[in-house]
Amino acid sequence: MRILALLTDGFGGRGGIARYNQDLMTALSQSSAVSAISILPRFGDTRAALPAGVRQYGAVGGKFAWTRRALEIAFRQPCDVIFCGHLNAAPLAAAIARLAGKPYWLQVHGIEAWQPQGAAKRWAVDRATLVTSVSRYTRKRLLDWVDLPPERVRVLPNTVGSEFAPRAKRQDLIERYRLAGKRVILTVGRISAQERYKGHDRIIDIMPSILHKVPQAIYLIVGSGDDQPRLEVLAREHGVQDHVIFAGQVPSTELADHMALADVFAMPSTGEGFGIAFLEAAATGLPVIGGVCDGSADALADGAIGQMVNPRCREQLLSEVVKNLQVRATTATDRVQRFSFSNYSGHVDQLAKTFAH
Repeated sequence: MRILALLTDGFGGRGGIARYNQDLMTALSQSSAVSAISILPRFGDTRAALPAGVRQYGAVGGKFAWTRRALEIAFRQPCDVIFCGHLNAAPLAAAIARLAGKPYWLQVHGIEAWQPQGAAKRWAVDRATLVTSVSRYTRKRLLDWVDLPPERVRVLPNTVGSEFAPRAKRQDLIERYRLAGKRVILTVGRISAQERYKGHDRIIDIMPSILHKVPQAIYLIVGSGDDQPRLEVLAREHGVQDHVIFAGQVPSTELADHMALADVFAMPSTGEGFGIAFLEAAATGLPVIGGVCDGSADALADGAIGQMVNPRCREQLLSEVVKNLQVRATTATDRVQRFSFSNYSGHVDQLAKTFAH
């Protein structure tokens, strides 16, 4: 198959969806059922390293310009399959597939697929030959409002890179954040006003109680976004501003080293499509705490990889965080192997071969 992939975030992009797309395109490029992949991203970098057989066009940020460019490429360059990396682009992908007489494969991630959508997106989902979902939860929520045969919606979870593994703490990072002698709670994720469901504020809210039991506790937040000023105000209002550190966006090459600084990873989310950060933290050896009411259950393997709590229950969240700060535990990293790239690429290969036939 020759695949035209319409992606919101391609190679060179940051964030969970970008990483998912990069892993999926890499796995597809290794499948014997795939001969070539052409990517048109809205966000990405043409200087990024690409797998063999993959071509990425320059990113086109504007919606209308991106639509025009997608149409140009689709009808100028032969392809056998249209891949759509996000529900928001599904009407365009479905229309191109219909005009070109080609099948198309749709990927859904999280909250964008949880609520009934308008006629255009509903039509686009119905047109998909295959829909892959990052989690069982997102699959269930999607099937609640579309009239698709369930067998056409398959779960394809995230994969975790081999660079995430237990390691010693870097002294320079300990000094940078003044963490000597501290007990560290870590959250990794965008600090966006649109993604407040991740629960940074829930951790800040219980910090006074945490400090009462673990005076040397520090909350380290890795990530950036427009909601940071609100969280900074919240930390000051709770009198814990000296115990909350905003590390900002860190290079991907340093993410595993930042995870190694922590004693527990906590992201009490209520809207996670999957939560790749849970896997990365667990693979680094951290105990992880996540929610019970979203796709986090898949990343936590229903509790086999991490502790599942009701993120809206302050007492339950507090109890689990304090317990892990007081007694340093580690995750059995072999439990994360089910999400290894070799397993993931095998799953993708099977899907590609099934799709090709």
